[in-house]
Amino acid sequence: MNLKDLLHKIREFDGVKRKSDIGHIVEGFEEKEDFVIASFGEDAAVLDFGDDIILMSADGIWEKMIDADPYWAGYCSILVNIHDICAMGGTPLAMVNILAMKSKEFCMEALKGMQDAIKKFKVPIVGGHLHPNTSYNSLGITIVGRAEKDSVIYSHTANVGEDVVVGVDLNGRIYPTCSLCWDSVTLKDGETLKRQMESMRILGRRKLVTAGKDLSNPGMLGTLGMLLEVSGVGAIVDINDIPIPDGLEMEQWLKMYPGMGFVVTCKKKDTAEVITVFKDHLLDAKRIGEIIEGRKLIVQDGEETEILFDIEKDGITGIKAKK
Repeated sequence: MNLKDLLHKIREFDGVKRKSDIGHIVEGFEEKEDFVIASFGEDAAVLDFGDDIILMSADGIWEKMIDADPYWAGYCSILVNIHDICAMGGTPLAMVNILAMKSKEFCMEALKGMQDAIKKFKVPIVGGHLHPNTSYNSLGITIVGRAEKDSVIYSHTANVGEDVVVGVDLNGRIYPTCSLCWDSVTLKDGETLKRQMESMRILGRRKLVTAGKDLSNPGMLGTLGMLLEVSGVGAIVDINDIPIPDGLEMEQWLKMYPGMGFVVTCKKKDTAEVITVFKDHLLDAKRIGEIIEGRKLIVQDGEETEILFDIEKDGITGIKAKK
């Protein structure tokens, strides 16, 4: 597949396109109190709490995943929320959930997935709400975490001239019931997963990165695109530098939820150290590109270059740049 066709398929991917309504929704919530340091466009809201920062985030699970595998939906509901807090350089504290169940079977399987994930990640569910006897099944989680005030990693703070680095766990498998989920977590012990997630807290404490996000449903480049959107910048990425598991095609990989992984930006003098931190925390890591002027995500393959996202023209989420 040539580069132009590949990028067209990524733009048309549901994981990317379903983000487009976010901007319209958040326009109704633009007023905020003085204690709100950052909110929409970040992986978690950042709230001033004296000497510390409180982080809050929420995620709902895609209906397609709920229908395909309630157990995996439950497991991922825990994983993605913990990821959001860790991506900000924070420590997850506790979660609450909202569960709507059409069938008891869905509920029991989803709960089993949540319970197994909680055993590994050691972040408890401490409350929630149940809608019984509904006409649909759904699952959402809200999480609270904390962070040191001077160590928070934001999404909106990437700058022109900085490098783009990805840290991701390539040691995994395609999840049996979901061809676009890279499972790098269920077969690993909790200590390994904890070490991997601590990579972002170390990067934040050591002031090695300027911005970052966890790799999520829009895939690796879709996630980078969202970071660029709120930072008001562009990037050029070399597709041949993207870390990819053996045996996978690039199209499938770039549409996948990559399980355990992060994309960050950093000053060029810090790139080697950022990569070392990721590798020391059991993640594969590589520089994949550079932040540039102009709000476009450009992908190159040898001498060929194509625009993946023209953010100024189309946007991804529609959330306005924060600077």
